[in-house]
Formats: sequence, structure tokens, C-alpha cells
Amino acid sequence: MTSVNELIHKAHLARQASQTLAARSTFEKNDALRVIAAHLRTQAATIISANLIDMEHARQKGVNDSLLDRLMLNEERINAMANALEHLADLPDPIGDELENWTRPNGLHIKKIRVPIGVIGMVYEARPNVTVDASGLCLKTGNAVYLRGSGSALESNKAIVSVIQSALSTTPLPVESVQLLEDISHETANQFFRLNGLIDVLIPRGSSRLIQTVIQQASIPVLETGAGNCHVFIDETAKPEMAINIVLNAKTQRPSVCNTIETVIVHKNWFEKFGARLIDALQAAQVTCRIDPRIVDQFPDLIVATEEDWATEYLDKIIAVKIVDDLQEAIQHINKYGTKHSESIITENVQNVASFFQFVDASTLYHNASTRFTDGEEFGFGAEIGISTQKLHARGPMGLSALTSIKYLVEGNGQIRP
Repeated sequence: MTSVNELIHKAHLARQASQTLAARSTFEKNDALRVIAAHLRTQAATIISANLIDMEHARQKGVNDSLLDRLMLNEERINAMANALEHLADLPDPIGDELENWTRPNGLHIKKIRVPIGVIGMVYEARPNVTVDASGLCLKTGNAVYLRGSGSALESNKAIVSVIQSALSTTPLPVESVQLLEDISHETANQFFRLNGLIDVLIPRGSSRLIQTVIQQASIPVLETGAGNCHVFIDETAKPEMAINIVLNAKTQRPSVCNTIETVIVHKNWFEKFGARLIDALQAAQVTCRIDPRIVDQFPDLIVATEEDWATEYLDKIIAVKIVDDLQEAIQHINKYGTKHSESIITENVQNVASFFQFVDASTLYHNASTRFTDGEEFGFGAEIGISTQKLHARGPMGLSALTSIKYLVEGNGQIRP
């Protein structure tokens, strides 16, 4: 099958499957998710074997450790993916939910309900767990999914989709509900972004470069997920032990993901008292610090941060350290360089919390907590399909409700419009 034929053929299969899938009951969808989870566990060895091929190719290309971590699968991670599907099956099904109802003066009764979107095109890099998360969320909401992963995870994705389709063949859900585009060329990707009438919405998940490419080239509506240039601001009144623990967690718990922080912003008065402890703790955790020119005399052996550093999503054990005079300067820095993802303030000043929450523009804001909690599972949504940084339709961790549209049902008894 040629690239174009594969692209179009699988799109039509997904479109046809979406029409059948939309009519499947909550019980049937939940049962299918549990069946897929069981198949993932029993076929874990097959998936890991395919993943080892991708890992070896990545090492040969000199891929860094953080990206290798994103790509790697083992029994523990596969079991976690299966657990997430089972948790998803236990969550309420949003399809058919009645959001509003009212009666007009002319007697028309109007009801607004949730319905599936149709076919969701998922564009993502590495992270083969996204293949399972996206498939599960889409199936739960009655949507077909057309997956376009990256070449770095192609063998892993092929193995996972094969397992999912095998599992679906034993359920009432159409096998064709989950499709994988195996041609990962840029030319075919550009055509994928323009499959109007076959794909209803695109969701890009990955680097800023990938997301911007999809936004700029797509003719299909895009649900924008964002890169994560996230910050923690340590205010003047922050408790030192709490602040240092939160920064370490937000930077080092898993550096390669989008809700890790890339810059710690520190009030000058706090830094005078506790800054050396913070820098020492980061270096002890093997984090490279790129520091504000204002403190270079104190730490002459450290790299001085540049304008580029303030805007960089490192996805690695590197952090920029910014010193500010007050809260307003911190807010201005975040709104200039942040990507509207997740931002945190560490403070005991309730007025500063209120100002931070009001004036920082991001999908998720924290007080005295790590940004690492911006996650569908941590929010109780089950597996997420991405973190939306836009302001239309959905924002923040996108769980089940973000993958639905609405429909108005209007009941009358013969009304005509005068």
C-alpha cells in the first residue's frame, strides 16, 4: 500500500468506525478498556521487544538520556498503562450527559447534551504510552483515533496498536476504531494535517516545534497543547525547607516531561538568606544551574543565564535561576517567558497568592505545591490526552469531557417560526 493510499484508507476506516462507536453503550466501552488492559499485560514481552529496537536506534542516533527515558517501556510502565485504562473504565462516561435544559415561551423544550467529536487525529513524539492513553480516552468517549507518532517510537507503537486491535476484535467495538499511520514522512504528515472531513480535530503533543508545525500547517481545527516552560517563584516569606523541596521535586522528579520547571524565580531578600542552600541542593541533585547575572559574584563557577535560557524548555537536569525585587517583577517574567502551562508560588503571604492567581496567565496555578501535579491522573481525570494551554474549548489537563462536543435536542408540538 502506498503512503497516500495508507493515509486515506485508514482515515476512512476510522471515520466509519466512529459512526458505530458513537452508538456503543457505556458498559461495552468500559468492558473493552478492561480487555485491552488485560491484553497489554499478557503481551508485555512482545511490546518490550519492539521497544528495544526503538531504543537501540535512538542510542545509535545519540539521543540524550531524558529522551531515552520518554521512549523506554518496561513491565512496570506497561502495567501502569493497563492500570490507567482500568481506572478510566471506572470513571463516569460523559457521553449523553445533560448539561442544560430549558423551555422557551413558544413551548419548545431545548436540551444540551455531550456527544463524541468523531475522529481525533493524535500527533505526538516518542512516549509510546501516549498511544495507549489516547486510544483509551477516545474509546471511552466514543471517538475513533488516528495516531501519528514519531519514527523514534514506530516499532513500539506498531506493537501496541496491534495488541489494542487484537483486544478490540473480541469486543463489540470496531477494530478499526484505533488506527496508526505507519508512514512517518514529513510529506505524509502534512497531508494528515489536511484530512478535512475525515479527521475532526488534531491534538499535537510534544515539543514546541512539533506543536507550532501542526498549528501552522493544519487546515483541520487544532486543540493546542503547549510546551512547558514552567516556573516556581520563591517569595520573600517562603519557608526555606518547603521551597527547596518543591523546587527539587518540580525539577528532578521527572525532568523530561512538560510540567517540570525550567526556571526558579527567587525574591532577592529570600535569596540573601537561603540562596546558597538552594544552589547547593540543586547541585547535589546533579542539576546544572544557569544563574542571574545579579548573583554571578557569589557563584563565579556557575554559568550565567542568557535571554535564551529564560525562554528554553530544557527537559533535562538544567535550571535557570532568576532574581527579582518583588512579586510584580516575578509575574512579568512569567507572563513574558512562560508557555501558559503551570506556574507555582511559594509564600506565606495570602495577598501575594491572590495577586499571583489573578495576574499570571497559565492553565494551572499552584500555591505551595509542585507543578508536577498538572496531570490528568493526579487531577482525578484518569489518563489525559494532553495539557491544553489555549483558552478555547478546553484548558489544562484534558480528560474525558475535553474529548466531547455538544448537541442540542429540541422538542416541539408543531411550532413554526412566524
